[in-house]
Amino acid sequence: MKRLLFLLLLFLVTGIAWGGTALPGDSVYQFQAGLVDQDGHDWRWADRRGHVQIVSMFYTSCTMVCPMIVDTMKLTAQAVDAKERPRLDLLLVSFDPARDTPGVLHDYAARRKLPTPPWTFARASRDTDTRQIAALLGLQYRQLPDGDFNHSSELVLLDAEGRVVARTSEIGRVDPGFVAAVNRALGVP
Repeated sequence: MKRLLFLLLLFLVTGIAWGGTALPGDSVYQFQAGLVDQDGHDWRWADRRGHVQIVSMFYTSCTMVCPMIVDTMKLTAQAVDAKERPRLDLLLVSFDPARDTPGVLHDYAARRKLPTPPWTFARASRDTDTRQIAALLGLQYRQLPDGDFNHSSELVLLDAEGRVVARTSEIGRVDPGFVAAVNRALGVP
């Protein structure tokens, strides 16, 4: 009951967010987080509305799991129906906004040869938004004393309205079920 009241209050506070229509109650875009991308552009989390996208979280100084997350996201996008692939966005949000500045994110994308778009590398405008974005996506993390992070390793599929419609924890290879969910979200029969 508290969750329902919270969602209703959140809906009333955020109101109409895009194109004159209200967001669905289960949309992650109800949360009005601010983000900064690899080119230094400020935008709101809800600005992604209208785009089917694969989202995950990472940090650029990670040398083990995060590169595998990026590679898995890349392989997954390549496995999507070729005609619909241009409609798929790929978003990685940093766990480490203190060190992952726009310049660092830009250099990471260039070093990994990941074109923007469809790739977007971002950090939250406020540290508290990082934690809330992770919670909305169902991802967990904690910073270690040495500055590294322990974190979940998942890809999350958001439909055009910002609803979580699929997720996979298969990292290092393509998850056929997740690819099928991406194709469905893009309207591939």
